[in-house]
Amino acid sequence: MLIITAQLVAGLVLLVFGAEWLVRGAARLASSFGVAPLIVGLTVVAFGTSAPELAVSVQAAYSGSADIALGNVVGSNICNVLLILGLAAIVAPLVVHRQLVILDVPLMIGISVLVLVLGLDGRIGRGDGVLLFVGLIGYVSFLLIKSRRSGGEVPEELKDAIGEEGAKPAPVWKDLLLIVLGLAALVGGSNLFVSGAVTIATLLGWSELVIGLTVIAVGTSLPEIATSVMAVIRGQRDIAVGNAVGSNIFNLLSVLGIASIVAPDGISVPADAINFDLPVMIAVAVACLPIFFSGHRIDRWEGGLFFAYYVIYTAYLILRSTQHELLGAFSTTLAWLVLPLTAVTLLAIGLNAWRVQRR
Repeated sequence: MLIITAQLVAGLVLLVFGAEWLVRGAARLASSFGVAPLIVGLTVVAFGTSAPELAVSVQAAYSGSADIALGNVVGSNICNVLLILGLAAIVAPLVVHRQLVILDVPLMIGISVLVLVLGLDGRIGRGDGVLLFVGLIGYVSFLLIKSRRSGGEVPEELKDAIGEEGAKPAPVWKDLLLIVLGLAALVGGSNLFVSGAVTIATLLGWSELVIGLTVIAVGTSLPEIATSVMAVIRGQRDIAVGNAVGSNIFNLLSVLGIASIVAPDGISVPADAINFDLPVMIAVAVACLPIFFSGHRIDRWEGGLFFAYYVIYTAYLILRSTQHELLGAFSTTLAWLVLPLTAVTLLAIGLNAWRVQRR
């Protein structure tokens, strides 16, 4: 067990450092285009910090552990909203950019529903993967065109990577070297991490889907956690939200799309994922709208609510996977108490925000 744990830790270290090097190299190259801060969060930062999910999911799909790829994407999306935004909002209330409410969050919801529809036949095949990846190309093209028109300054959390304004830029070959080193570390780290996670799943009797939804989802989301919390500490609170939403869109369109193309037989979608995990991912995405509408910010109490729900969700996954005797009582409490209270709370927040906007 000690060797397996060391393998997981080594894989995580390579994933985190690989993502950091990739973000630094890509951010320096992108800075020359004058990309707006929110767009940087939705593209360079979000896509760079999602690189571990991409590396792990592609490796898992290619090696025949497709359930890990699906669990990683779904679990990471739930983690990005409930855990990452929750922790970031607890540190300081988050600012929500108007574009997120009007465009990006509805797009995230729509793509989440699309993935569920594609998986209703029990599999996300190569044709579905191509469709998702084409959607990513269209989304990124739109963002880049928009950013070129609006312009913008470099966000605080990327200034260390890019360098001070007016300073002599680093040679292009150094940026390219960072990108190559980052990609190499991501590949090596994903190999170690997936191998260790599959071994642990076998020892604990957990399914690959649950391992992907929990251990791998949190592990590969570490760069998002670090980036979002540091963005909040440095005052770039719109970047924290843009990073989470952009990462979710990237996970669905690119990570799941590429993984389903690479997988020999596509990615199987188990009944548990269709009946519970994918609907939870959609519900979490929908829950963003009324909270984002309420003053275009996420307050500390809302962040605490997000975090509490992530703890509840993770506990349910573990109980379900082990078929624990408390599963029945836990499920009943969720169905008859927690979920109705959540629906009422979100409805109240949405109505209050609507009234304020009308005034």
